[in-house]
Parts: sequence; C-alpha cells; structure tokens
Amino acid sequence: MINLVLFGSPGAGKGTQAERLQEKYKLIHISTGDVFRYNIKNETALGKLAKSYIDEGQLVPDNVTIDMLHSEVDKNKNAPGFIFDGFPRTVAQAEDLDDLMANKGSEIHAMLALEVADDILVERLLERGKVSGRKDDANEEIIRKRLDVYYEQTEVVKSYYKKANKFHKINGVGSVEEITERLSKVIDQFL
Repeated sequence: MINLVLFGSPGAGKGTQAERLQEKYKLIHISTGDVFRYNIKNETALGKLAKSYIDEGQLVPDNVTIDMLHSEVDKNKNAPGFIFDGFPRTVAQAEDLDDLMANKGSEIHAMLALEVADDILVERLLERGKVSGRKDDANEEIIRKRLDVYYEQTEVVKSYYKKANKFHKINGVGSVEEITERLSKVIDQFL
C-alpha cells in the first residue's frame, strides 16, 4: 500500500495530476472537497454536522473532517493506496491522518508538493474561471487573497512533512505529461 498527500496551491494542478496518478497506480483519490460535497448533498450525519459549521461561516473542525476521511478509507479496504488531495491543511490534521493510516497498518509515504509561481497560478485560475464559471476563479484580487491564505495556513504542514523526511518538492510547470513524469519518479521509489 502506498499513500500520498498531493499538495499545492489553488491552480497548481492537483486535480489533473491526481486523476493521472490514480489511473497509473490504481490508487483511490480522496479529495476533501468532493467528500464534503458528497456528504452534504446526501445529508449524511457527518454532512449535516459539517454543513452546520459551514452555514455559520466557520471552518469544519478537524475531527469531523478526519471522520469523513476515515469513512472514505473504510469504503476502500482493499485499495492499493490513497492519494489525499486537499488534506491535511494543518499540523493537527497531518497528525490525525498519520493516526488513521497507522490504525490501518500503513503510513503516509510522501507529500508531493506541486510548486508553481504565483503569476502562473493567477493566469491558470483566471483561465479556469472562464471555463468553469467559478466566481472565485474570475477575480484576480480574490485569487491573490486565496493564495495568501493558502501560504499562511499551509507552510507549517510542509515543515511537518520535511521533519519526517517525506516532503518532495515537484516543479508544477510544464506539460501535464512532464509533471506526471516528475511525480512518478518520486512515487516509483516507494514501489
């Protein structure tokens, strides 16, 4: 079993790369955004709890998020591994994820951080906004604020994985195929 954290700012290409890695390595892709949307839409107990925080403009507590992830991992007991996308975003979440994997007799093997310059991220997100219609991808000022928040909140998570010798910086600029190849070189070390 190989378990990866795919890390990167908005627009870094996590979703695109997660799909490619999922297919290549037969891993289960767990996107916290997708998990939240599924649980809220289907009005699961955890979804209702998460929605109660979101409706109040609060962050969903770590324990609720980790419970949703635990449920997703349990749905895929025979998986050859997982790609966690959008999680962890705090050190507490990273520690919870380590505990979850340890309880499954496994671990997080690597954090793969897609690194892309801010100007390129802004360009990518503005382009995505034209196609997706997402309002948060249509305004450069909002995009730059999102990037600032991302950097403020996630630098400590990078440090957490660096201390564990699991942090791998990946150049996230180039063709989709080139970036997949860079990611694969790191992943192949664990197979």
